[in-house]
Amino acid sequence: MLCLGVSGGLDRIYQSSPELPNTFLHDGAAVLVRDGRVLAAVEEERLNRVKHSNKFPSNSIRYCLSTAGVELAEIDRIAFYATEAYCNAMLERLFVSQPVPLDAKLLLRQLLAREFGTEVDASRVYFVNHHEAHAASAFAMSGFEQSLIFAVDGGGDFLSGLLAVGTGTEVSQLVSFPEHNSLGLFYLETIRYLGYGLFDEYKVMGLAPYGDPAPYRELFAQFYELLDNGGYRVHLDRIGPALIRSIQVRRKGMAFTQQHRDVSASLQEALERIIFHILRHHRDATGMKRLCLAGGVAHNCTMNGKLLYSALFDDIFVQPAAHDAGCALGAALMMSNELGRPAPRERLSDVYWGPDLGTEQAIEQELNAWPGHLDFQRCDDIAASAADWMANGAVIGWVQGRSEFGPRALGNRSILADPRPAENKNRINAMVKKREGYRPFAPSVLEEDASEFFELPGGKREFPFMNFVVRVRAAHHSVLGAVTHVDGTARLQTVSRNTNPAYWDVINAFKKRTGIPVLLNTSFNNNAEPIVDSVSDAIVTFLTTDLDGLVVGPFLVKKRPATLQDWCTLSVSLPPYASLHRIRSYTADDRQETVSEIRMGHSGRESMRISHELFDLLMRIEGEASLGWLLDTTMLDQPKREGLVKELRLLWEQRGVRLHPLRAACVCSRAQSGA
Repeated sequence: MLCLGVSGGLDRIYQSSPELPNTFLHDGAAVLVRDGRVLAAVEEERLNRVKHSNKFPSNSIRYCLSTAGVELAEIDRIAFYATEAYCNAMLERLFVSQPVPLDAKLLLRQLLAREFGTEVDASRVYFVNHHEAHAASAFAMSGFEQSLIFAVDGGGDFLSGLLAVGTGTEVSQLVSFPEHNSLGLFYLETIRYLGYGLFDEYKVMGLAPYGDPAPYRELFAQFYELLDNGGYRVHLDRIGPALIRSIQVRRKGMAFTQQHRDVSASLQEALERIIFHILRHHRDATGMKRLCLAGGVAHNCTMNGKLLYSALFDDIFVQPAAHDAGCALGAALMMSNELGRPAPRERLSDVYWGPDLGTEQAIEQELNAWPGHLDFQRCDDIAASAADWMANGAVIGWVQGRSEFGPRALGNRSILADPRPAENKNRINAMVKKREGYRPFAPSVLEEDASEFFELPGGKREFPFMNFVVRVRAAHHSVLGAVTHVDGTARLQTVSRNTNPAYWDVINAFKKRTGIPVLLNTSFNNNAEPIVDSVSDAIVTFLTTDLDGLVVGPFLVKKRPATLQDWCTLSVSLPPYASLHRIRSYTADDRQETVSEIRMGHSGRESMRISHELFDLLMRIEGEASLGWLLDTTMLDQPKREGLVKELRLLWEQRGVRLHPLRAACVCSRAQSGA
């Protein structure tokens, strides 16, 4: 039986985002399951290059079908990650601004027919409860015969979570939590006053160890209550007024003060206190000694680590794609279970379910397409060569095999570096991520050596998904300077030779050279895009960051100093989510001017101002065009051409435009029509 789970939005990539609650319709993904086993899974953001994509995951579905070698007509059930009633309610809100069908099932079927050219019978389309999907995604992958299950997030289906007991293949709900009691919204509402917003929660989690919760503990005590029988209440309406009176509200881009650090610490402490209160009661009430976690709040790996050290449960499993993309997995598994094909009772060991790099020949062809920008060579012992680079101080992109499902780079789409020099943390934050300097990086350690460097609670040895923050052994704080956080902890990934031999090999090769079986591992992306997926993605991110080297498949890749002519051989196009605008705008309190800008319709990011010359250049593009041809149409001199190319490259770094090798079939805009 083939079951397809789907999460995300109900519109296409080039359409304007629906005006819907910001806790719903994001993290699009597709997961294909055959008889309870995952065949393929990928988040839409990896393919359409839009962070937390809230669009219909047509690319993801297409990938899943292709991997399994099947057509959409062969899928037994297709399940969407929310109830039909909830989706219809969202569509009613949307109808005011956009004429859409008020029938979610009809709209979903229309999207599928439009994208895949085949009618889908209504009997094959299902809608599942959002939090039940979260719960199923965790319990079915845990390998537990019995456990308590806690699904907790911002919201969905007018709720913010549920507690359940899993037994065998069944999940029985104990209690649900209304949206006004949302712990996800509790966190989100608070971080608004720290200059952050939706999807930034993990940043505040990383900031919290720099603060002291004591100064604002009493203030935060006004924001929530702990009730009998594991109950709680949060007062979202009290947070803003109290914080505005108590702290200097931080705006985006402002420096952090100790106030902001302390508020972060108080928020983290309050969340942990509420979670422990809930779980302690329901563990005692049910007698369950194991716990499954899912939902966006389950990505709070600091909280997860404290739960593990508390010994409240004998074992804890956190679904590695705990956010809404994981609901696509849960929806598919729920359908498979209903059809009598439950997931096998096995502990999940890896999530390398995404697209593969392709053949060695395909990789080489991609690299060869950038002759003026890249030098590369094939290497028989790629792990040894990569380890040499890192032992000598290089920060590299490492791309191998199938991509990971979920938000973590687990050794197949990673940036890797020596974990020892503390300055590597600041260096990578500045040269690649272009993000706050306090943000920590994770260590990947050989599974067999993990206990030597980290305090592993309860004698556990396997932490394959970076789901838990654990304590670094005191003797190794200075040794692992780039991956040890300010509080002496690290978000750990253990690496098994059986699960990922290529990644194990490169860590082991580094160990042979340095005596340290650990690498710094962070996701291979810059600040403007999701984690890379394809060889092409890896090349683009390599060329638009200050990475020292790239390892893709068996190839070692370095940058060449490209000339203006090399840039002119590339093709330019606009991403489907970008649009050009020339408007009258205030450039001072008392002055309006005509400005040119490019808007990124897929997100809340501000529009980017561009020069009028670049605006005119980009307006000449129909589909894609040779950069050389475009510059020739401007009749500009050499210095001005170089200035335009520099501006274009900066825009490329922010993914406002695409630069890529010129395809043989490319029509250079109006050139063939005699323009």
